[in-house]
Amino acid sequence: MDAADALNEIAFWLERSAAPTFKVQAFRKAAGVISGLTPDEVAERTRDGRLKRTKGIGDTTFTVIRQAVDGNVPDYLEKLRQGGAKPLAAGGDGLRPLLRGDLHSHSDWSDGGSPPEQMADAARRLGREYLALTDHSPNLKIANGLTAERLSEQLDVVAGLNGDAGFRLLSGIEVDILESGELDQTPEMLDRLDVVVASVHSKLRSDRRTMTERMLGGISDPHTNVLGHCTGRLLQGSRGTRPESEFDAERVFAACAEANVAVEINSRPERQDPPDNLMQLALEAGCLFSIDSDAHAPGQLDFLQYGAERAERNGVPAERIITTWPLDRLLEWLNSRN
Repeated sequence: MDAADALNEIAFWLERSAAPTFKVQAFRKAAGVISGLTPDEVAERTRDGRLKRTKGIGDTTFTVIRQAVDGNVPDYLEKLRQGGAKPLAAGGDGLRPLLRGDLHSHSDWSDGGSPPEQMADAARRLGREYLALTDHSPNLKIANGLTAERLSEQLDVVAGLNGDAGFRLLSGIEVDILESGELDQTPEMLDRLDVVVASVHSKLRSDRRTMTERMLGGISDPHTNVLGHCTGRLLQGSRGTRPESEFDAERVFAACAEANVAVEINSRPERQDPPDNLMQLALEAGCLFSIDSDAHAPGQLDFLQYGAERAERNGVPAERIITTWPLDRLLEWLNSRN
């Protein structure tokens, strides 16, 4: 098999299993090193030992390349494939096959680890019909949020990746809801996007009233399609833990239902947001939902399994989950707010 493909697939499976970033990057970096070489050049440099002495190629990645050059599926990859055959989540079997797409993902344009084309390719391989690229907005400087100028450039990249029948990369943004309740991007730019996920990322320990008014402001903006990870909680992971933000959930979910804004079921293992009790409140309020991966790497796109498990366990009907809808219906709904 192609050696670069083998390295990238290994990275995919490692990302899917939430392996340490340094381990994933070793395989992505090695794939990048050989991607500019022809297959014959890779084979020649592998067999004469030059590749093993190349910066960015370690013992493990060299073994993978050598086995691929010899015409074999690398042992490391075969082991990961066998492990990947098992579902990530114990439940959600009824809902998982109904998911057609994902409206929240990040690329290396902000704080993701891979370019948009790798995110799109992974989504295709997972059988998605659409994926929204929703990099961060300017206020989130720590995540390299996109200015209006950079976002405009990204729209050209997204357009250039949309040529294959059966899959659509949607333009989008995860836009900060600022303390004023306004969205952190120009209305003119938001008008040009397919999907707007609005989230709170700062001052998450504000008092209940302040946070409620802030969220209501973001929901009322006609550009907002999805309310992202509403509590902002973290349950595990390298960033540590963080408690839920305090807000009037009944008012917030009532506003979402009235404004036709979907409540995100964030599938990241460290988020699991909203908690079950708030998912029930949103369900009772008549809200729509969007099961999203919030992927920051290609392998994390399969995190949708966790969201499907939680939605099914909480009795969320598939018809009220917009990421089960076909693309034409989804686009009609997305456009209905503007």
